[in-house]
Amino acid sequence: MDTPAENWEIIKRCLPEAWDSKAYELGALRRKRKIESADVLLRLLLIHLASGKSLRTAATYACQAGLCEINDVALLHRLKAAGEWLRWMCRQMLPSVEPQGLQTAERFRVLVVDASTVSEPGSTGTDWRLHYAFELNSFRCESFSITTPQGGESFEYFAAGQGDLVMGDRGYCKRKGIRHILRQGADVVVRLHSTTLPLRTAKGGAWPVLNHLRSLPEGQVGDWDVWFEDPQDHHLIKGRLCSIKKSEEAFQLAVKKWRREAKKKGYAVKEETIEHARYISVFCTANRHRLTGTEILDLYRSRWQIELVFKRLKSIVGFGHLPKLNEESCRAWLYGKMFVALLTERLYREAQFFSPWGYPIEIQRPQRVHAQQSAQPVEGV
Repeated sequence: MDTPAENWEIIKRCLPEAWDSKAYELGALRRKRKIESADVLLRLLLIHLASGKSLRTAATYACQAGLCEINDVALLHRLKAAGEWLRWMCRQMLPSVEPQGLQTAERFRVLVVDASTVSEPGSTGTDWRLHYAFELNSFRCESFSITTPQGGESFEYFAAGQGDLVMGDRGYCKRKGIRHILRQGADVVVRLHSTTLPLRTAKGGAWPVLNHLRSLPEGQVGDWDVWFEDPQDHHLIKGRLCSIKKSEEAFQLAVKKWRREAKKKGYAVKEETIEHARYISVFCTANRHRLTGTEILDLYRSRWQIELVFKRLKSIVGFGHLPKLNEESCRAWLYGKMFVALLTERLYREAQFFSPWGYPIEIQRPQRVHAQQSAQPVEGV
């Protein structure tokens, strides 16, 4: 990502405050041998991370561009050492990608969450997992975390607040994760998985899901009060099940997918699973006064937006396959890629809210008045 000096100055204005001093504090730049500043180090890393050049090509490119004289092995060591610095910059940049002037939804802020896998060279399975929260109101990254494969899909990786509505697919339909979101004052919309979320009546008995689904007329939305048992203290938590019957074509496609997956993994598809595939069923904890059943199902349609986010991360930023072979360099590379994605989003926001001067203004913060000084009135304010 070698740019003319003027363009590089614009990019630097999008970086978090004190980003260069943090390079020393977090160990990314312990000495100035070959790399004389945090500025040069970041440009060097972006040549590798943003453009997809190999370590050797990036090192050669840096030498030709007059940045520094370095080889690929030394560059790898620099990347490893910069892992925590890149992680810090990602965290600091999350608030800065929030667009100014866009109105959020009147009733709630919608967070769509999902996870995507990343594999190392030669791997036949999942080596790392990216847990990502996407704010639907403003189309921005709200939060993310990177874990090993043992960190399965769960709402427990995400923070939410009062007025938030957290939405996930069937993999997030687990009692412990739902409870985690509810205890933060937020609500949940999640595709029903009848095995991991057994539904109850108000008195604690089994709630017959299929009996209710079979009663649904074509094109009509079902909206029932249901409960599930808290896995920790075993009290009942109230929610709603909102369902609609699929068209015959959509149903046959779902059954075909289930059978193909079952054949691949060597198990038989249960008749109950096939019957569930005839419906779209969503569990929700939001009150009917805030969301009708039709609105819940309509909102769930927008969950696919996060799939497009992952597609962009993998196809444009190159997030899908790790070119590294040890944990330290893997983590640094992953956080570096997320930094590139956030920096790109930040630059896009600047272009979206175009200013005639062509770059973000550095806002001068007023100095605090010491406690012993009396506040003086200011004319014209």
